[in-house]
Amino acid sequence: MVRKLSRRVYLTVMLIFLYAPILTLVVLSFNASKSRAKWGGFTLKWYKQLFSNEETLNALYTTLLIAFLSALIAVILGTLASIAMNSMKKKPRALLMAITNIPMLNADIVTGISLMLLFIFVNVVFRTRIRLGFTTVLLAHITFNIPYVILSVMPKLRQINKNTYEAALDLGASPIYAFYKVILPEIFPGILSGFLLAFTMSLDDFTITYFTTGPGIETLSTQIYTEVRKGIQPEIYALSTLMFAAVLLLLVFVNRKSAVKEKE
Repeated sequence: MVRKLSRRVYLTVMLIFLYAPILTLVVLSFNASKSRAKWGGFTLKWYKQLFSNEETLNALYTTLLIAFLSALIAVILGTLASIAMNSMKKKPRALLMAITNIPMLNADIVTGISLMLLFIFVNVVFRTRIRLGFTTVLLAHITFNIPYVILSVMPKLRQINKNTYEAALDLGASPIYAFYKVILPEIFPGILSGFLLAFTMSLDDFTITYFTTGPGIETLSTQIYTEVRKGIQPEIYALSTLMFAAVLLLLVFVNRKSAVKEKE
């Protein structure tokens, strides 16, 4: 009885610490007063001002575009890398997996400064016209997203029965056709998980974006960082609430769909 009570208390406290900040953000998005310490009444004006704020909407569009493109390209490159690594011997595969883990364990500030110096070095030495901006941010996001995709796809590749793929080849299927019909359906859950994880990491990133971006390109993270100095506008609270609601609805939909499949 005491153990059950202690577990419930621990779980309740943990959930409060996790979701109290989000609940505070949601409440502030409906607060008519700009003061965070004073309740000025219920209002929806911050949501109305959000959709009329071109600067915030442009930052949101840039953030979503970079997140989607970087996640999509990282999924393609990461899946191909996973297939190549899975066909290697044990020692070379273990070495490459260790190298893959380094960007994930490395501090974001080190990765951001390193990529910034790399882009500057390439421009100076090879005299290219790649300036710090949208292209460099996209390349940086692809770089740190690839390891997450590899770590999501590799477990699915290890679960595949190789005899099924070889049987498809023996029955006359080409390697590409056998891959699309046998391998791809088996690893698709890992690909989808890698895409969602890469999209989320790109959407949430600030440090690497800050060091690799240039003038004229602004994401939500860099805009919020700029506004912290002079005070965050309540429109950001409204935008954060809408993003949280969208993620929550997506999770509910995915969980219900998986539950229906399990019952079937």
